Amino acid sequence: MSWTDERVETLKKMWAEGQSASQIAKELGGVTRNAVIGKVHRLGLSNRAGSSAPAPEKKPAKDAPKKAAAKLAEKVVEVTVTPRKPIVPAGQPLPPQPSANEISPEALATVREVEKGAKRISLMELTERTCKWPIGDPATDDFWFCGLAVQQGKPYCEAHVGVAFQPMSNRRDRRR
Repeated sequence: MSWTDERVETLKKMWAEGQSASQIAKELGGVTRNAVIGKVHRLGLSNRAGSSAPAPEKKPAKDAPKKAAAKLAEKVVEVTVTPRKPIVPAGQPLPPQPSANEISPEALATVREVEKGAKRISLMELTERTCKWPIGDPATDDFWFCGLAVQQGKPYCEAHVGVAFQPMSNRRDRRR
């Protein structure tokens, strides 16, 4: 299908009358709605008859500032600002930071005591019933897994669960 002068005139007329692109496509035949829209834009016909008049300007009401202030007052949200940590100048050492791996001395003593009696098993010996807590450096021959009986539903024994799964309140306190 090609856009003949006659078809373009029909399109212009129907577009000016306010017909939709689908209606124009149906009338012309052999052309899609998108083809009509494309041709309308290429011809610069995007303004419809009747829509070229500017919309009347709304005059603000006398109490508009009061209404705007009331709307803003409804949207006020209380924000708590936490103070920033001081910036350390370049070249100076950073102050000590709390470690995410900090363990209470009691838990650490329990873990050390448990590890003394651990089964010391290899990766190939792990099962769903053995504690999978790694001990030592994996790059050395002195690397092993705890191997004690696991706590139900957990991958570790009771002592290692106490270290691995700390209550949320303890972690929050440590960050402060």
